[in-house]
Amino acid sequence: MTSSRTTMTRSRIILLTTTGVAASSASGLIFEIALTRVFAVTQFYHFAFLAVSMALLGLGAGGSALTAFPRIGMGGPRRWAWLAALQGVATIGAYTVTNHLPFDSFAIAWDRTQLVYLAVYYIVPAVPFFFGGLVVGALLTGVDQPVSMPPGLIYGAAMIGSGLGCVTAVVGLNVVGAEGTVVLAEIVAVAGAGGFAALVERRRRLVDGLVATFVVMVGVVVVAPGLFVMNLSPYKALSAALRFPGAAVVDTRWDHGTRIDLVRSDGIRSFPGLSLTFTGSPPPQDGVTFDGDDLSPVPRIDPGHAAFASHMLNALAWRLRPDADTLVLEPGGGLDVLIALAEGAGTVTVAEPHGAVFGMVGRLGESPYNDPRVTVVVDDPRTFVQRTEERYDIVDLALTAQYRPVTSGAYSLAENYTITVEAFNAYLQRLAPGGIVTAMRWTQTPPSEEMKMLAVAARSLRNADIEPADAVVMLRSYSNTVLLVAPGGWSAADLAAVRAFADDERFDLVAMPGLDPSETNRYNVIPDESCAAFAAELLSTDDPSALFTASEFDITPPTDDHPFFGHYFRWDQTTRIIDSLGRTWQPFGGAGYLVLVAFLILAIVASAVLIVVPIAVRRPDAATRVPVALGWWTFGYFAALGMAFLFVEIPLIQTFILLVGHPATAFALVLFAVLVTSGLGSVASPRMPWFAVAVALTIVAAASPLLVRTVTAVALPAPLPIRAVAAVAVIAPLGFLMGTMFPRGVAYLRDRSPRLVPRAWGINGTVSVVAAIVAALLALAFGFTTVLRAGAVAYAVVAVLAFSADRSVIGAGERHEHH
Repeated sequence: MTSSRTTMTRSRIILLTTTGVAASSASGLIFEIALTRVFAVTQFYHFAFLAVSMALLGLGAGGSALTAFPRIGMGGPRRWAWLAALQGVATIGAYTVTNHLPFDSFAIAWDRTQLVYLAVYYIVPAVPFFFGGLVVGALLTGVDQPVSMPPGLIYGAAMIGSGLGCVTAVVGLNVVGAEGTVVLAEIVAVAGAGGFAALVERRRRLVDGLVATFVVMVGVVVVAPGLFVMNLSPYKALSAALRFPGAAVVDTRWDHGTRIDLVRSDGIRSFPGLSLTFTGSPPPQDGVTFDGDDLSPVPRIDPGHAAFASHMLNALAWRLRPDADTLVLEPGGGLDVLIALAEGAGTVTVAEPHGAVFGMVGRLGESPYNDPRVTVVVDDPRTFVQRTEERYDIVDLALTAQYRPVTSGAYSLAENYTITVEAFNAYLQRLAPGGIVTAMRWTQTPPSEEMKMLAVAARSLRNADIEPADAVVMLRSYSNTVLLVAPGGWSAADLAAVRAFADDERFDLVAMPGLDPSETNRYNVIPDESCAAFAAELLSTDDPSALFTASEFDITPPTDDHPFFGHYFRWDQTTRIIDSLGRTWQPFGGAGYLVLVAFLILAIVASAVLIVVPIAVRRPDAATRVPVALGWWTFGYFAALGMAFLFVEIPLIQTFILLVGHPATAFALVLFAVLVTSGLGSVASPRMPWFAVAVALTIVAAASPLLVRTVTAVALPAPLPIRAVAAVAVIAPLGFLMGTMFPRGVAYLRDRSPRLVPRAWGINGTVSVVAAIVAALLALAFGFTTVLRAGAVAYAVVAVLAFSADRSVIGAGERHEHH
């Protein structure tokens, strides 16, 4: 063989191997992102968040399996090809099993069978990642490689492939939906198997087997498409709407990863805040749902004939400001737009992040969006408010969520950047002189959701040196509470009009300047009503922290660093929640925040069984025993690395939802930026000083909260492409430095004790599985900045261990194992 042919053959081997690794890793990320959307649609937001933990569980289990049974990874390209093919098969199988599993989160408190289903729901989706982990782990060990490849090259190919998988997933979600994206993940995995198969000299039977596997899987998709249609929880709003006779979904679209369904039904009657004095017939409505939930009514009536509109609780703003130039934020099906038009708004500007809604609701009949007074803007509310220079007489925060008890916790993890203190600051700045910000929420007993909204407004007003008690009016019906904020204050005519409106429509006054306690709780009487008294104290107290502490639920106003409006849990509720298990018709018996704790326990148990036990049961013999110091170094380094990586990645995903505007897009964008730049850092890692890079990484991670806030404030008004570029620019240096740490540690072990490499992979995976959920718990409790700082501390530990290894004080004398 000539030298030139040897060089060409080596290049081809490296190209095909790294392509196979990249495709396998891309398949995993496509499936992971698809799972976030599948779980968000079929179950609740907590399950979507678990997709990260599930993926890491499978990857870690792959590493531990290689440690306990190293022969799994032996066999070279032929073995890698079959592992990648099994990854594709498992992708389809895992989705099908979880999609048809009769899991019922509402029944879990009294039906112990549901605990088994929950475990299956968590473990089965990890199986494709297990095979993907075997592929990468086997190659990282360096065993049976046709030509020797450094771990940085393998790890870099895996990271870059994962990043490209993020982009593919985003495109797939919008073109073929979540179900189609799952199939896409399977196709990419089989393509990776084909890359490995091309390295096998006698590959006829192998290729025939791979082709047959692919044909069978595609055939199943074509012949039995019903297997892949998502089965929604019966408690989702879409499921409930479709139970009415004759109801049907007439249009389904995917918009930035969100599934939007238009439902036509004679049973939809959604008029939140409608006065009981209205005696007319409700007009016909359709409904539009987002991710199968939060049904937003679509009015099918001309504004001139909408007699009910004047009896709606949130009509008060237009009663006070007739002919108002109005901004309606995220109106969904358009009910608030109809009310504004019917009540005489001069102009109505609509900021709705899902542009598909306008076409869906407009083409089937009468729609308020078709009115000539309406200007439609497809944009995230925060982005539009930051960008526009217009001033409005009324800024209306439409009610986008359906009623749910605050104890359920099903949406505790949902980031909501439209109801934070910073958001309210921006709304106040968009008001014309005498303008009003209005928002409606659900009335809860004891007061919680409505008081949290009031707390947001009060803090925002104080930030602007405005006395909240002089600027706030609040009324409630039997089911809803409306808040009106006039930073310029209320005139005597305004207050008289508020009282007249409340009396005419039988609404109860909760807060307003000069309100007498005898004027409250008169019509929709609540025994032991405390809402008005609490509101008065909240508005008049400069430091309401003691009020928040004394509240039964957490009503601390959310901020951009802690944007969880739906999170109300306090630890002192635990005993009462446990006592109510089996008697409360809510997800997980009303466990709320404890759902995440339950998932954490499940993750720890699953990690112990699938990752730790296989490593522990394999006792080393004299030939495989490693120095104790090197073993402990391996544990500390790769455990700290797993924790640090997730403590940075998870809060960045949640933080950049504000900048990007769509959760699924932010998830994919952050992962893309982190993984691709980490992959580049991995490839460059052999030429970079280990300890110095670790120190730099610690500093950059510690500075990232300030950097993210600064860039977000500057870039938020910009168009989406510029915001995306800004996000990537913030992440890129951090991701590049993060990518150097893992391959440097692997290279260090391969030089001293290669048998420790799979164990390191397993340790990293185990800690990462748990860290993904712990990061979410810490973010809920303390905010994103705290989690990012914890990640910086973990990277500081990595730097210390890198220093000790860089000085060759660990595992000296073990280099002979590599030869």
